Amino acid sequence: MTPFRCIPIETETAHRFRRTGRDDRGLALHQRVVDGPGFPCRHCLQLGEPGEAMLLGAYDLPHPQGVYWTPSPIFLHARDCVRFTAPNEIAPIVLANGIVSVRSYDAAELCLYDLGAISEGSAVAPLLARALEDPRTRFINIHTARPGCLLCRVEKLAADTGG
Repeated sequence: MTPFRCIPIETETAHRFRRTGRDDRGLALHQRVVDGPGFPCRHCLQLGEPGEAMLLGAYDLPHPQGVYWTPSPIFLHARDCVRFTAPNEIAPIVLANGIVSVRSYDAAELCLYDLGAISEGSAVAPLLARALEDPRTRFINIHTARPGCLLCRVEKLAADTGG
């Protein structure tokens, strides 16, 4: 598979949400306690644990811009958590999701409809590989397929040149 990295929300955004209690729309964050499946944190890209406090609010996606831009509801741990940085690893919140939507975008940040696909999170690797290997793809957003919430962005990494 083409080298890649799953990109979570910025640490500064997570700190701002926690510090202010406000989301990107200026609305109060909702506090939720994990009481079942779901609750994917968009900073560490891990699921919340039962009994753990999570924050829910609107996040302004940095990409795509233009006609495909949209805000997305996201969960975030109420506690500090370490930002996901692992290269070539599909985010745990993607793999754990029942059904995800893979959305590829080109350099003009236009959706590449022919690369769009839906699968179980645990079966997303071939769809992600197909999108990453297409030379038109600049980045990919992976969303929950039912409610449509952003899980993470995926970006191509430069191939390892050794050394």
